[in-house]
Amino acid sequence: MSTPPPPKCAVCQVNRIAWTKPRMEFCYECLPGGPITPPPCRSCGSRDRYFSQGQCDSCHPGAPMHPGSCRGCLAWGVHRAHSWYCWSCRWWATHYPTAECMVCGRHTTIGDAGTCRLCSVEGRRVKEPGRAVDLATVKRNGQQLYLANLHHTYVPRGKGKRLRGNPADVKHLQHNGDVAEFTPLRWRQLLLFRMPPNQGALKRRIAVPDTEMLTYCDSVLRDHAARHGWSKKLTNEVKRSLKLLHALQDTPGAKIHASDVLELPRLGGTALSTLEILAAADLLIDDRTLAVRHYFAKHTADLPPAMVSQLQTWLDVMIEGSRQAPRRRARHPQTAHLHILGMSPILRTWAEAGYQSLAEVSRKDFVAALPARGAHRNFAEQGFRSLFRVLRARKMIFIDPTRGLSITPVSVTVPLPLDSEAIRKALNSPDPAVALAVALVAFHAVTSPQLAAMQLTDIRDGRLALQDRTIPLAGPVLARLSAYLDHRSKTWPATLNAHLFINRKTAPRTTPVSRNFPWIAAQLKPQALREDRILQEIHATGGDVRRICDLFGLSITAALRYANTLEHPDLANGPIDNSVAPSADH
Repeated sequence: MSTPPPPKCAVCQVNRIAWTKPRMEFCYECLPGGPITPPPCRSCGSRDRYFSQGQCDSCHPGAPMHPGSCRGCLAWGVHRAHSWYCWSCRWWATHYPTAECMVCGRHTTIGDAGTCRLCSVEGRRVKEPGRAVDLATVKRNGQQLYLANLHHTYVPRGKGKRLRGNPADVKHLQHNGDVAEFTPLRWRQLLLFRMPPNQGALKRRIAVPDTEMLTYCDSVLRDHAARHGWSKKLTNEVKRSLKLLHALQDTPGAKIHASDVLELPRLGGTALSTLEILAAADLLIDDRTLAVRHYFAKHTADLPPAMVSQLQTWLDVMIEGSRQAPRRRARHPQTAHLHILGMSPILRTWAEAGYQSLAEVSRKDFVAALPARGAHRNFAEQGFRSLFRVLRARKMIFIDPTRGLSITPVSVTVPLPLDSEAIRKALNSPDPAVALAVALVAFHAVTSPQLAAMQLTDIRDGRLALQDRTIPLAGPVLARLSAYLDHRSKTWPATLNAHLFINRKTAPRTTPVSRNFPWIAAQLKPQALREDRILQEIHATGGDVRRICDLFGLSITAALRYANTLEHPDLANGPIDNSVAPSADH
């Protein structure tokens, strides 16, 4: 099975070369002076189906029809053309995960019981009537090998279609509404100490029959998978992950912590889809910690306890908000992250100088500790203004050192045009998602967050409803939109995700894609592409600020940033040479 096939003929590029030793670059049909009738196979004597090196396509070890052993169940009689899998193992490979078999120890595709297909077939062969499969007997007596495809039942094409997306089929899959019920335990056994799980014991615990909790989770899983169009492979992976979690529970029957679910990938399970099922079953305790809290703990580890306590109060208000006076809305975690980035060097400097509390900081100390210029000074000023305001409102400090001080403005960059060839290449990308995303930004200057949040119902009658604006879509955008919708419906026909852009991870769910999709494949930055489009408009209209404010939803300050490029020494010599314009059909 490891012998590679010989190269193809240098002329026809269809048949394999006649000989490799001695080397010949042509097949018998393309030999100079030919075609020449190939000789009979030197192994079986066959006079047809000549392949290479004097052998036919069944005898040559690199031929597509050369028989070998199945990679899954070791059955004899599979071919290279089918990736060395029998028909049953091909189905297993697309529906079950890959792990170590608990009986034979091989790393291969395993089923729900934790065994490979070979051990499963052997277990059914040796089991006694009326009794369950005894895996110990299978391991003790070894496995009987078979000829390939003897245990496979042929199903004609079209007779075994999945029941996906049809409401009547989904109702049938829900077993007529007969969903199991389960009440989790309200008490929990606390651990004295935690030990890493033993792999052998874990596999044995997975092989036991399903408990009441697993039966309930299985019914929720089947209903959720049918509604969201999950594949059989994903459903089986989640089912196995639920068994792993149940086997690892310190208190069987209690709710499961999200932090335990996030450890599943190390054991061969799947985390994200399992979290969805546990949340749908109301068996999840979400104890996940935001990344900004880990970042905060890392940058405040060496600060005095009183200062850390004050910073912790500020962080809680920033992330969770405050309902007590003075009330405050929660901020985005990225805002807190930038504030910590700007404040942490100054806080360490004060701690090294002997400050134990932020109440000891005066205005003079604050001004002296600020960086001279740049973005870090702006981050520090905004961070400390937010920090001292919260602490002053909570009566944890006496005075606000930042009161009355203005924020240092950040340096304003000049928007520059992009290479038109790079834009044209992205517009003509073979990936429909890339082509549509680039078209929406290049023609209508849509932002990356707006693309991720865009719904299918936002586009009606060739118009895009975007917040308080209605944008008539350009002809090239409509053409790429039609191609992408065809690709979307063909690839994920049963998805319930209402967002316009979906991918492999979000199609089984209802969440939006990340802001990086599909810009990594496009090799363009959406903000730079948006700036290029607005720059084109400001030069085409001669600096009509009101027009670009209405057209792109910009503020006056943001629009003036583009209008100032009209008098820039590098950009004021004429209109920007960029052939990718809204009226061009690319």
